Amino acid sequence: MSAYAVGFARPDRRSWAQQAEQFGSWHAVEAHRPTDELDGEVELAVCGAIVQIWGSQRWDRVSEGRAACPECRRRTAPALRSVG
Repeated sequence: MSAYAVGFARPDRRSWAQQAEQFGSWHAVEAHRPTDELDGEVELAVCGAIVQIWGSQRWDRVSEGRAACPECRRRTAPALRSVG
């Protein structure tokens, strides 16, 4: 199972290559270390957006909201279903 940190798409750190797809502000970022170590870092989300990590947020909660990136939700769905 992959662990995901939550990133927020800041306007100055947007991936312009995918601008039409970026109507969700919250994104999933594969966490290769604890999320508190990633807090504040700029990373690449699973959908390709450039985001800033918010270590206090949990992707399993954020992904259920309307502000979550639909592409990140789709790509992380199998991992989320396997979490008990």
